[in-house]
Amino acid sequence: MVRRRLRLARFTWDVDRPDKWRRGNMAIKVLPVSGEGSELMGPVIALGDRYTKYLGLLTPPAYHKHAEDGGLLAAVEDGEVVGYALFGLPKRNLHVRLAHLCVAEEHRKKGVAHRLIKTIREQHAHRLGIRAKCRRDYGLSDMWAGLGFVPKGESVGRGKDREILDTWWLDLGHEDLFTEAQSEALLVVTVDHSVFAGLRGAGSEQAVKESQALEAGWLADLIELAHTPQLLHAVRDVEKAEERRHQRAGLAGLRPLSPDTAAVSVRLAELVAAVRKESPGVPLAAEQRAHLRYVAETSCAGLQVLVTRDPGLAALADIAWGVARVKVVSPAVVTLHVDELHQAQVYRPADLMGTAFSAETVTPGSEGELVAFFDQADGDRGSAFAERLKRLATDGMLWHRELLRDGAGRPVALNDWAMDGRTLNVAFLRTASHPLEETLARQLLFMLKKLARERSAQAVRIADPYMSAAAKAAAGSDGFLADETGFTAVLVDVCGSADAVSAVAAEIGSRLGRVMPALDPQVPPEIASVAERVWWPVKLIDSALPSFIAPIKPRWSTELFDVPAMLVPRADALGISREHVYYRSSGRRGESVPARILWYVSKGTSGQQGQMVIGCSRLDEVIVDEPDTLFSKFEHLGVYGRADVRATADSSGKVMALRFSDTEIFPVQVTHSRLTALAGKLRLPLSLMSLSKISNALFQAVYEEGHRTT
Repeated sequence: MVRRRLRLARFTWDVDRPDKWRRGNMAIKVLPVSGEGSELMGPVIALGDRYTKYLGLLTPPAYHKHAEDGGLLAAVEDGEVVGYALFGLPKRNLHVRLAHLCVAEEHRKKGVAHRLIKTIREQHAHRLGIRAKCRRDYGLSDMWAGLGFVPKGESVGRGKDREILDTWWLDLGHEDLFTEAQSEALLVVTVDHSVFAGLRGAGSEQAVKESQALEAGWLADLIELAHTPQLLHAVRDVEKAEERRHQRAGLAGLRPLSPDTAAVSVRLAELVAAVRKESPGVPLAAEQRAHLRYVAETSCAGLQVLVTRDPGLAALADIAWGVARVKVVSPAVVTLHVDELHQAQVYRPADLMGTAFSAETVTPGSEGELVAFFDQADGDRGSAFAERLKRLATDGMLWHRELLRDGAGRPVALNDWAMDGRTLNVAFLRTASHPLEETLARQLLFMLKKLARERSAQAVRIADPYMSAAAKAAAGSDGFLADETGFTAVLVDVCGSADAVSAVAAEIGSRLGRVMPALDPQVPPEIASVAERVWWPVKLIDSALPSFIAPIKPRWSTELFDVPAMLVPRADALGISREHVYYRSSGRRGESVPARILWYVSKGTSGQQGQMVIGCSRLDEVIVDEPDTLFSKFEHLGVYGRADVRATADSSGKVMALRFSDTEIFPVQVTHSRLTALAGKLRLPLSLMSLSKISNALFQAVYEEGHRTT
C-alpha cells in the first residue's frame, strides 16, 4: 500500500488510513479557545501564520472574534497546540461555516483533523451540517471524503486566476428540506485607493497585510470587492508608470460598478453641504471631495459598505452614514463583522420608511413599459418578454398582475399570480435594478406567502425562469426549494404537535410530488425555528422552541405594527417590514433564542387602545449593550431614533435589543380578560409586567384564539 501525505492547502489534514484516528494518540485533547485570556490563543495564531500561503491571511483580532463567538477549537498534545479548527456560526443559515482546518505538518497521521471535526459535530449537533469551500486544484477531494464530506456544487473564485472552489458538506442528520434553505448571497463592498493599493502589494507592510486580509480564502464565499469610477481616477494619478500598470491590471479582479452620474452629482452635493455645515468657512480640499465621491458612488450603486485605510476618509464616517447611509469601515471591521454588515446591506426596511412606494394592478396592453425594466436574460429580451406577458391573458387562468413603483414613478417590482387549486402560481417575479432591490425582493416573497395563506393555499410556486439574482437569493434564504420547474415554498398552516404537522406536510407533499420529512417531538429550538421559517406559518408546539410574551407600549406597537392604527394611515404598499428590533431595559429574565414571542399591547393613554395580544413573531437575537452601540448595529431596521434607544437605558446604562422577524398580526385581537381566562383554564401563571417566558400550551391557546373564525 502506498501511503500519501497530502500537502497543506487551504485546509490541512493528516491522511493515511480512514480508520487511523481511532487508534491514534488518545492523549490529544480538543479544547475550546475562549478569547483574550486563553493561553492557547498565541500558539493557534502562530500555527495559522505558518501556513498563510494556503490558508490566507487572518489577523489576530479575527481569531479573537471567532473565539468569542464559540468558533475556535485547539487540538493539544502534551501541552502543545498541534492543530485547530476555526469556524463561523451564522445566525440565519443554520450550518457551521468551516474556515480553517489546520494540523501542524509534524503532527499529521494522528487523527487530529478527525478529532476536531468530531468535536464540532458533537458541540453543534443541532445545526444542519458543516460547510467548507476549497480550491479544486489543491487535490483534496480524498481528504474531504475521508472526513465524511460530500461535494455540493462549485463556484468560481474571485482571485486573479479565477480558480474553481468546490463546496463540501457534512450532513449532521437533519432533513434535506431544511438544508436547502440557504442563501449564497455575498456582502459586496467598495474599496478606495488606500485599500486597493494594499491589495496590489503597495504601501507599508502593515497596509498590505490589512488590505490583503480581505482576500483570505475563508472569506471567498462571503465577500466580493467592487470598485466605483473614483478608483479609476486614483489609479490614473499614480506617478510611477510601472506601478500604475500593475494596479490597472488588478482592477479586473474587482466588480466594476457604474452608478448613475446624475444621482452621484446630487448625492455628492448633499455630502459637500454637510461637510461645509460642520466646518463653515473652511475650503473643501480636492482630496476631501475625492473622499466624498467614493461615498456618493457607493451609495448610488446601492451598496452600504466602503472600505478604507485612509484617515481622511475615515474621519467622514458620520457624515457618510448620516447623509448617504454608507458605512465607512476599515478592512478589520469587514473581516470581523461580515455577517452583520451583510444583513444590514441586503435588508434595509428603514430605507423604505417615508418613501412613496405605490402598488397598482396592471391591465393587459401595457407590456411595452414593463419590458424596459424587467427583462432579465438573453432569452427573455424585448419582444420575447412582452409576448410571454401577453400569453398569460389567454391561458384560461385568472392572472393578477401587480406592479410596484418608487416615489419617482419608476417600476421596481412586478409579479403575476393566479390560484391553481391550493397552489398560488407566480408566473413572473421580477425586481428592477434599484438600491433597495434585495430589500424589496425579501418583502415581496413574504407578501406572496401571506397572500397564499389568505386564500388557503398550501404552496407558492414561482415558475419564472428569468428571476433576478436578488429574487433568487431571497427565495433561497426564505425556504423556497429550487427544482427544474422553479422555486416552491410549502405552507403548513398548523399550530400543533410534530405528528399533526408531519401529517399535513405529508399530505401537501403527496399532492406536489415531494417527500416531506417527518418531524420528531422535542426537536431542538434551532431546528424547530428553521422548520417554522421554511414551512411558515407552522408552529411546532411540542418542540423545545421556547415561547415568551412581551408587553409593548401602544406608541411602539403602532410604529412597528400599525396596531393600534395611526390616525393618519401610513403607506403600506410593502406591508409590515419582515424584520424589526424592539428595545427595553437590560434586565435578563431567562430570554433565549431562537424563540417565539407574543406581543401584548399595554394599557393605552389619551384614548389609545391597549391591553390585548395583537400578534406574534420569531425572536432571532437578544443583545444587551450600550445604547449607541445597539443603535449603530440595528439602525438599518428603522423606527427607533438614537434618543429613543438612549431613553430606554436603565440604571446600568445598558439596553436590551430584541431582534425579531416575520410578524403575524392576529385577525382577532386577544383581550386581557380573554388572555387571563386562557391562562386560568390551563392553570398556568401569567405575568404581563415585563418580558416573560410562557408555556407552549399557552402560546398555542392564544394563537388559536387570535385566529378564531367563529
